[in-house]
Amino acid sequence: MKVLAFLTILLVGSAAASQSGRRRREIKVPVPSPEQETNEPKPKASPADEPPPVTAEKNQDYRCSEDGSLARIIDVDDLGELVVAAKETDVRAVIIAKPKPSYTREARRQGVQGFVVLKVLLSARAKVGRIRVVKGLPVGLTENAIRAACKMEFKPAMKGGQAVAQWVTAEYVFRLADSSIFTP
Repeated sequence: MKVLAFLTILLVGSAAASQSGRRRREIKVPVPSPEQETNEPKPKASPADEPPPVTAEKNQDYRCSEDGSLARIIDVDDLGELVVAAKETDVRAVIIAKPKPSYTREARRQGVQGFVVLKVLLSARAKVGRIRVVKGLPVGLTENAIRAACKMEFKPAMKGGQAVAQWVTAEYVFRLADSSIFTP
């Protein structure tokens, strides 16, 4: 019995004390090299040089600009062209292409979902005249929907053989399941 106990202790002890045969590697931590300081001043963009970004608000009118930024329209009543209701037109405006807006990183991080409703003035010149926010979403999703609406392609409405402007409602849905972390 003593021999059996001795063999058990010897067997368990030798298994616990054995090594795997790997050598322990020394981990070298990289030391950052000191940056060389230059006496040249770096040009800083002052806040006065750049206008603050426009944040879209409900019941406000915006116009599209060539550089993709938004501009709020102050004079709401001055449309500059004849706007006809959809019921009064001979041929309604036909939307050919409606680009999808992109998610913002912050909205994706916060898990914001929902839809943005815009009223879009489709002008007689086949360009988006102005955009009014009916329902918006936070963290830049409304602004992205407006930018997407600015890229909308369409055939203008017709009345009496003339192209006329017409208001249409555009709805943009933001769902995390439809978005990808690989697309902007």
